[in-house]
Amino acid sequence: MERIERHACFGGWQEVYQHTSKTLNCEMKFAIYLPPMEEEQKYPVLYWLSGLTCNEQNFITKAGAQQFAAQHGIILVVPDTSPRGENVADDSAYDLGQGAGFYLNATQSPWNTHYNMYDYIVDELPTLIETHFPVTHQRAISGHSMGGHGALTIALRNSARYRSVSAFSPIVAPSVVPWGKKAFSAYLGDDTTQWHLYDAVALISQAENVLPMRVDVGLDDPFYQEQLKPELFSQACDAKQFSYQLNLHQGYDHSYYFVASFIGEHIAFHAKHLKA
Repeated sequence: MERIERHACFGGWQEVYQHTSKTLNCEMKFAIYLPPMEEEQKYPVLYWLSGLTCNEQNFITKAGAQQFAAQHGIILVVPDTSPRGENVADDSAYDLGQGAGFYLNATQSPWNTHYNMYDYIVDELPTLIETHFPVTHQRAISGHSMGGHGALTIALRNSARYRSVSAFSPIVAPSVVPWGKKAFSAYLGDDTTQWHLYDAVALISQAENVLPMRVDVGLDDPFYQEQLKPELFSQACDAKQFSYQLNLHQGYDHSYYFVASFIGEHIAFHAKHLKA
């Protein structure tokens, strides 16, 4: 593991590392924000999953999250959105291939050689973080768009590993929307039972209980009706009588202007549960 960036930020340090991932069979980068720290103390971790076309840089340069992580004493870990490299399968479209890992384990060739983002986020990356940094085993997870989809599905499938989950503009039902249908067909094939393993609405419908969940969506998001469909999330939760927060914001779109406007509330939401 090699540190390739370090910047002083709100009394702490914004760093970026590069390492060889056995899970993804390529070199990967992740960003980590370390808040102001006291010696011999360990801190909880919030994992952030970014959306289509993004890498580890988008969130750390656009969301303004570090100031809130510093206030609450939370470490932020921000991985890339997919495997990368000349030998990694790719597609000319923005919504498939590199930059579009969809946080799943691909079963179809040529994607299954590298595209195991689910295992990377759930197992390999936390092991790396917990080996090299002063962190507790208290984890939360959040994300935006495709990353919101990843955060919800990973948390729902691993509720014992996380204290809370939140999402901005998530793809809550990828099995029934164009982005998800395209990616799932390529990565997972035609077996829709495999698709439901990575579909938040399907997972909620099958769950016995859920961890604390918060979802925020902008009503002026151009993807609201065709790709996001937050009403399916609320219907699934209501049918099971699960507690959740769904906040709809007039005037806000799909951009990081939206994320930056409410990231402080999301980090406070996670801090409450991480430190309970």
